[in-house]
Formats: sequence, C-alpha cells, structure tokens
Amino acid sequence: MASAAEQLAANINFSAFGKAEELKKRIWFTLGALIVYRLGTYIPLPGIDPAVFEASFHGKQQGVLELFNMFAGGAVQRMAIFALNIMPYISASIIVQLMSSVIPTLAALKKEGEQGRKVMNQYTRYLTVALAVFQAYGIAMGLESQNGVVTEPGWFFRASTVITLTGGVLFLMWLGEQITSRGIGNGSSLIIFAGIVAAFPSAIANTLELSRQGAISPLVLVGVGAMSLGVIAFIVYMERAQRRLLITYPKRQQGNRVYEGQTSFLPLKLNTAGVIPPIFASSLLLLPITISNLAESSGAGGIWGLLATYLGHGRPLYIAFYIGMIVFFAFFYTAIVFDPTETADNLKKHGGFIPGIRPGERTAQYIDHVLTRVTVLGAAYLAIICLLPEMLISQFALPFYFGGTSLLIVVSVTMDTVAQIHGHLQAQQYEGLVKKAKLRGRKK
Repeated sequence: MASAAEQLAANINFSAFGKAEELKKRIWFTLGALIVYRLGTYIPLPGIDPAVFEASFHGKQQGVLELFNMFAGGAVQRMAIFALNIMPYISASIIVQLMSSVIPTLAALKKEGEQGRKVMNQYTRYLTVALAVFQAYGIAMGLESQNGVVTEPGWFFRASTVITLTGGVLFLMWLGEQITSRGIGNGSSLIIFAGIVAAFPSAIANTLELSRQGAISPLVLVGVGAMSLGVIAFIVYMERAQRRLLITYPKRQQGNRVYEGQTSFLPLKLNTAGVIPPIFASSLLLLPITISNLAESSGAGGIWGLLATYLGHGRPLYIAFYIGMIVFFAFFYTAIVFDPTETADNLKKHGGFIPGIRPGERTAQYIDHVLTRVTVLGAAYLAIICLLPEMLISQFALPFYFGGTSLLIVVSVTMDTVAQIHGHLQAQQYEGLVKKAKLRGRKK
C-alpha cells in the first residue's frame, strides 16, 4: 500500500497547487507562524547577560538541558523568552490524560464528545499555567545561583522571569492551536519540528569542523552519515508498518436489492502512538532538573541534588527511566486513541466480523490481544531509536541532532504533514470533479 507521500509524488500536479487556494492559505499561515516562533527564540530574557549565560551553558554541557535545547530550537542556550518551549503544555496533557483514566468525572467528560473535549482542554490550559510558573521560577533561581548571569538578582527579576517565560509558553500553546485549526499539520509537533530542523545546518557545520580539527575521524563521519540515512529509512518503514485484520461483511438485502458479501481490513499501526512517547518522556525529565535548581538555590540540595546527579545524561538510572517512560507512554497513548471494545461494537452494528471470531466481546478480546503484541514491537522500536543519541554522544561526542529521537520527530512530522497536504489536494480534485459533472437537478 503506497503512503500518502508516495501518492503525492506519483500524482503531483503543480497546477493543482495553484488552484487549491485554501491549501495555499493554510501553508502560508503555517510558515508565518513558524517564522514568528523562530524570531521569539532570539529574544533574551530581561535582566540577564546572554553572553555570560551562553558561555556558562557550554561550559557545563548538561545532557538533559542539551536535549531540551534541541527541542526548543536553541532557545535554552540563548535563554530566550521561549526557553520553556511548549513542554509544560505537553506535560499538562500527560497529567490530564492520566487523571482521566482514574478520576470518574474526567472519564465521563471524555465520553461527552466535543463539549467534553473543550472542558478537558480548558483543564489542560490551567495546568499548563501552573507547571510553567513552577518551572520558570526554578529557572529564575538557577540563573541567580550562577555568577554574573543576572545583572540585578532579587524578587523583581524572579517575577519578571516567571511572567515572561509563562507568557512565552501560553503564546506558543495558542500558536500551536492556531496552526492545527488554520494551518497544516499538528501545531505542537510542528513547533518542535521547526526548532530541530533550524539547528541542523549549524550541527552539520560543527561536526565537519570537529572532523577537520581531528576530533572526529573521517571514517566515523562517513559512518554516522550512512547510519543517519539508514535510520531515516528504518523509521519510514516502521511508521508505515501495520497489522491488517481481515473483516468480512455478509450478504445483505435492502428492499428488493441483494448486496454480495464484502471483505475489508482493519489496519493496526505498529506505532500507533507516533512521536508522543519520546516527547512525553523528555518533557517529564525536565522536572527533576527544575526541582534540583530550586533545592540548590535555597541551600537544601540533599536528596534532590543526589537525584539530579543520578539522573544525569548517560547515567544508567537516566537511561532506565527514559526507556521505561517511552514504553509506558507507547502503551498508554495507544490505549487512549484506540478502544478495542468500541471498535468491536461498531463492527457488530454494521454486520462485520473477523472470520473465526465471535462478534462482540470475543472480537474485542482478539483485537486487544493483537494490538498488545503489535504495540510491544512498536515500543521496542521507539526505545531502540531513542537510544541512538546516547550511543553517539557517549562514543563520539556528536550533537543530539544526529540521534534517533530528532530524526524520528522530523520524519514522523513530515509524513503526517505530507499526508494532510495530500488530503487537501484530493478534496480539491473531488470538488472540481463535482462542479464539472452534469448532476441531475443542477441548474444548466
């Protein structure tokens, strides 16, 4: 089965782009929104010395902060107003989704359709504000603990930092929602995607410079390039992989007409969760760093400082937590977006069944069994891909941008965006066919 990208490449018609006015407006809106986001990553926080902070940032080389700097498009390195990026919103979404699984009131809201979804989104926004304020205050305390970074330490600086960083998060949250509704693709994913892609040229230039200086051998450089291409091909293959369940619809009669039995497939994607698990896991890893900064600045490091040390980049505990959260969120998000019981009930209502499986509860159990086994492979695939940055950094001191996490996000978001563009072009073509067709009852 050809993917949307392959169908778009095979049937590409630039005249169709010219006629698709709605699609062009959406693309231009998305590009404009991403440009606004990139400009914000260069506006520094008030009250700090950007040059001193950047020198301190490079001197420490904190692994987790480097990872978030990649997601934020370099905003952490420059300590810009978008330094928190959209991570608090993602963390809030995780917490609300988890709470909806254990709190009956939130579980009932999920079943109320569009109205319930709006209420859940409002709760997510409130929690985003709380998390952003907490993390912004932790950053302010951490900045004050560094010599020469803050020009005038005190409560005024802390308040201005909290207001600025929280406002940046809320602006990006609003911008992502606008991209989703008025642009092309998922807004939150595209914001992270833009930050990663924007840093690719400098990462490639730095790697070539390291090779020129002899820090990286040319053989390793060629090997990393070949491995990156192989990882991209592997990601595309795994993202398209699916397990198809044969669905049979029996012969039925409507009025005086008899319809023959039909067969179709129920596709179960190998990676139903997409890029959500690594992004969720990465966003949650920021919380120990924030708490550690607060504890150190208040002189009560203790257990939090020890936890931050053991959760340092490349440490066994860090890797174990990272992989464990990726696997957990792969299963958790799959359970949220795909309900075997609901799917089985819909098949039963429409007369469909899986050959050899009784409709109803037995069908739901069978779908759940197959989905669980497929998700095991998908979670293992995500864990392997996300371990690549650890291997590259520990062995060759290469940037995060050549790791599996960044490539996974870039490739997955690109495939999703291309699929949406293809869908808009198909809708444009169908609309043109309907207008040209001589339908009965249409005015001549």
